[in-house]
Amino acid sequence: MKKWFFTISSIVLVLGLGACGDEADDAAPDREADEVKEEENLEVGDVDNPNPSDMNGTGEGELSSATADLIDTNGKSVGVAELAEEEDGVRVKVNVTGLPEGVHGFHFHEIGKCEAPDFESAGGHFNPTGADHGLENESGPHAGDLPNLEVGADGTADEEFLVELVTLESGQDNSLLREDGTALVIHAEADDGKTQPSGNSGDRIACGTVEK
Repeated sequence: MKKWFFTISSIVLVLGLGACGDEADDAAPDREADEVKEEENLEVGDVDNPNPSDMNGTGEGELSSATADLIDTNGKSVGVAELAEEEDGVRVKVNVTGLPEGVHGFHFHEIGKCEAPDFESAGGHFNPTGADHGLENESGPHAGDLPNLEVGADGTADEEFLVELVTLESGQDNSLLREDGTALVIHAEADDGKTQPSGNSGDRIACGTVEK
C-alpha cells in the first residue's frame, strides 16, 4: 500500500513540474513582446520633433522667405533686402551702400521688373486693396508703403522693420510673390506720407525684384 502511495505521489509531482514549465515557456514570448514594444516606445519618445510640420524648414510649418538684390541706375549692385514671413507680417532687413546721404522713400512696387536707369518698369506702388498712398493718410496706406530709409554720410543704411499688410504666402491677394512679381524701390527724396500717388518721393534711384 505504501508502495502505491509513493508511486502516485511521484507521478503527481512530475506532472505538476511539467505544467509549471509549460506555463513558464508560454509566458516567455509575451514578456519578450512587451520588452520590444517598450523599446520602440522609448525610441519614439526620444525624437525631439516627431511631427514634421513642427520642424522649421520642413512640412506645412515652413515659413517663407525671399530676397531682393538692389541695383542703382547704372545697374550696379548697392545691397540686398532680406524678407521673412512672421506671424504678424513680413520682416524686412535692408542693407545698402553707395547711396546719397539723406532720407529716402522706400516702397514695394507692383511689378517684379527693374530696368535701369529709371526703373519705371516696376510700375506703381503695390496696392491690392485700392487704398490711398501714405502711412499718415487716413484712407491709406498702400500695402507697399514702407517707412523712409535713412542713409548715413557714408552712403550706407542698415535697417529692419515689420510690414503688416503683405505676405509671402502664395495665392494671397497681398502676396509679394504674385504672378507678375513685385519690386523694392528706393527713391531720391523722402516720402511725406500723404501726397498722392507716392508722397513726393522723387526719382527711383535703386530697385530690386522680390524673389523666393
